[in-house]
Amino acid sequence: MSTAKICCVAGAPCWVSLMARDLDVAKAFYGPLLGWEFEPGPSRWGPYERALVNGTEVAGIGAIARDWETSVSWTTYFGVESADATASDIRDRGGTVAVGPLDFDAGRLALVADSMGASFGIWEGEHGPARKLRMHGAPSWIELRTRDTFAAALFYGEVFHWDRRGPRYVVEWENDRVVLYVDGHSVAGIRGGGVEAAADPKVRPRWHVFFTVADVDEAVRLAKDLGGEVTGEPLDSAYGRVAGIRDPEGGLLSLVADHE
Repeated sequence: MSTAKICCVAGAPCWVSLMARDLDVAKAFYGPLLGWEFEPGPSRWGPYERALVNGTEVAGIGAIARDWETSVSWTTYFGVESADATASDIRDRGGTVAVGPLDFDAGRLALVADSMGASFGIWEGEHGPARKLRMHGAPSWIELRTRDTFAAALFYGEVFHWDRRGPRYVVEWENDRVVLYVDGHSVAGIRGGGVEAAADPKVRPRWHVFFTVADVDEAVRLAKDLGGEVTGEPLDSAYGRVAGIRDPEGGLLSLVADHE
């Protein structure tokens, strides 16, 4: 049973959710790979499961409606103080709003895209302290691949008011990317290399989720046994050993070793 409530931190990532074609297929892959257990709901917009590690909610998996022409993918949600005001700011800065804002069980949310086409979510919910999930199976890093790193940083900085939030929020340039720190924790990065019209979804502008595992090489072997595909062989990086994975339905993610 879930023992921790999800709280939003304005301007920072607060939740990740997979839109899958088949919930059972997704659960059969992610459960063993990341050590997840599942609890159902909320199901206001269709079947949905929350993934838990040791009683802590770490992610969600929802089923794509049959008539939706969209690919299987992970969505990163950012906490906001007002979903409606933020949606308006996104439009004003060249982004788009695909769904919402809509009320749901834990607040108000919208699905949006930035000015270069990368999709993400905004969530107006209960606010609380920033949480950094230091556990295997939890998302530990969120990174945007985009065409123009600094234009993207300006877009998100203006939409989420990073420069107005005082010393809790620090934006720095390190390891060839823009990095956002909240309360001393690195929570998101923005880097170049995205191409809007690319045929390969790995190269299109998108927010990418990294999940912590104990052993990346062993997790890669397990992912392949479970029907996944390796999109990036294990290698050592500034943030630990990392590998890219595609799940059985096409969802892209990365695995990173716990190096702290």
